[in-house]
Amino acid sequence: MADRGTRTLVLGGVRSGKSEHGESLLAAHTQVRYLATGPTTSSDADWVARVERHRTRRDARYTTIETTDLADSLRAAPAIPALVDDLGNWLAARIDAADGWTKPLDLSAEVDDVCAALTEMSADVVLISPEVGLSVVAPTPAGRTFQDQLGALNTAIAAVCDRVVLVVAGRVLELPGPATRRAAAVPVPLPATETGAVGATTSDAATQQEPEAQPASPRSDAGVTPTAAALDPTDAEVFGVLDLPDEATARAARERQLTLTKPPGSLGRVEEIAAWIAACQHRCPPEPITNPAVVVFAGDHGVAKAGVSAFPPEVTAQMVANIAAGGAAVNVLARSTGASVRVVDISVDADTTPEVSRYKVRRGSEDLRVTDAITIAEARSAMAAGRAIVDDLVDSGADLLIAGEMGIGNTTPATVLIGTITRREPVEIVGRGTGIDDTGWMRKTAAIRDGMRRARSVTHDPLALLAAVGGADLTAVAGFLAQAAVRRTPVILDGVVITAAALVANELAPGASRWWLAGHRSVEPAHALALEHLDLEPVLDLSMRLGEGSGALMALPVVTSAVELLGSMATFGEAGVSDKQADTSATENA
Repeated sequence: MADRGTRTLVLGGVRSGKSEHGESLLAAHTQVRYLATGPTTSSDADWVARVERHRTRRDARYTTIETTDLADSLRAAPAIPALVDDLGNWLAARIDAADGWTKPLDLSAEVDDVCAALTEMSADVVLISPEVGLSVVAPTPAGRTFQDQLGALNTAIAAVCDRVVLVVAGRVLELPGPATRRAAAVPVPLPATETGAVGATTSDAATQQEPEAQPASPRSDAGVTPTAAALDPTDAEVFGVLDLPDEATARAARERQLTLTKPPGSLGRVEEIAAWIAACQHRCPPEPITNPAVVVFAGDHGVAKAGVSAFPPEVTAQMVANIAAGGAAVNVLARSTGASVRVVDISVDADTTPEVSRYKVRRGSEDLRVTDAITIAEARSAMAAGRAIVDDLVDSGADLLIAGEMGIGNTTPATVLIGTITRREPVEIVGRGTGIDDTGWMRKTAAIRDGMRRARSVTHDPLALLAAVGGADLTAVAGFLAQAAVRRTPVILDGVVITAAALVANELAPGASRWWLAGHRSVEPAHALALEHLDLEPVLDLSMRLGEGSGALMALPVVTSAVELLGSMATFGEAGVSDKQADTSATENA
């Protein structure tokens, strides 16, 4: 984990919601310094009213400091989270102080000092600033001065921030960093070591880490293996524009279906699944699926202590050991389908073996009813882990991925995410999970209600939403699913927990859902709603609710068979079989 807080620049126009969003990013902290840079004049009634609205919105956690000496104010308490609102007012005050409206102006030294102070902060800091062009700028020399200086200021501040977001009409857009930073932020691929998993090599960058920062590798010949802490989480939640499955190839696959020795459309949806795989591979007929890989993401959740599950929390670690030993349902199904299985401890509240815990972010997520499940920094680490796992598998030859999960109580955060995003009431979406009775159902409903209430303020910020109510394991799954789309690799989704993470992943990487196939529809009410929201039709409906990736694995033979049929079935011409349609057409033309 990083040894300093997260620096976030929030840009937006007038009344865009940028201040509210900035405040939401610090909602988990019990103490926040509010550095108010605007004037406190009482001669402007409208301005006084604006200031008062901001004050009444802030609670007792905030200590307000009215200042234009921003650098010194930041340095005065580097360990206390700070909210700067806003840089535009600070800039106007500095221009006033320098009498710079009508004469040459150089504020570079002051701006550099603020940037230096930001880098010295050990706590989270959020800075609010108007974005150039989204606020009214007078067509005067003074107006142009402010515009030019604001652009330079925002650019300088952004260069030292971990995140930059743009708020437009209350919607939050993550802005990617420079190409050099994005390259540096690529997670280090790590080798798989689970039984049956696809192998990989450790990167040079990974092997250069200090030995004492790495756990011992379970394989004597594998070298030093990085931990989750060794991954660079910078901008882990930022995904570029995705390539989509090739529609021209899909059309070619559908046309090929018409030439195969069967009545047109007689294989029903199996034909569309084959066309989807062809589009993902950009190849018709598609190559057979030969290296499917399952990753089971494991984590504990503090909300389990509220009695939302029929099983005690310690079962998570026990089942992780069972999966690692090959004794769980996911292992049996994987062996029957030729898939590899890897179980990954993201946030199990217990010690697990080094090969399982190499991506571990923390021991257990917090109780989402009363506090954020994880911090933003932990969310970035979890997301980087999910992305690194995909890169490792794809680079090692995996041609289809399945995400599974293991965690007592994890249907509760999953349902909170689904209810929040689909805007449903808790009683509509709460299921029985591991088989809870009526009393347990009522406890679970109350917990989901409390979680959804806390999630409202961060609905439009995917990373903050995952941190608030998702937990480390669901965040890693979201990163896994989005990165699979980046790597142009098809995914079969499992049940309610995985699909909940998929909802957020599709927000992080719009269009990612085009790379996913819903394996099945579980009996959890929220699952059907999530699939509908993603516009995904499940392959199977077997009344399953196990998780672990079991439903997706049950669907895998359908997918592999669809591909084999499209690629290996003889055409009418090859088999010397008459095509009824062709024969009819010939008769009509005679």
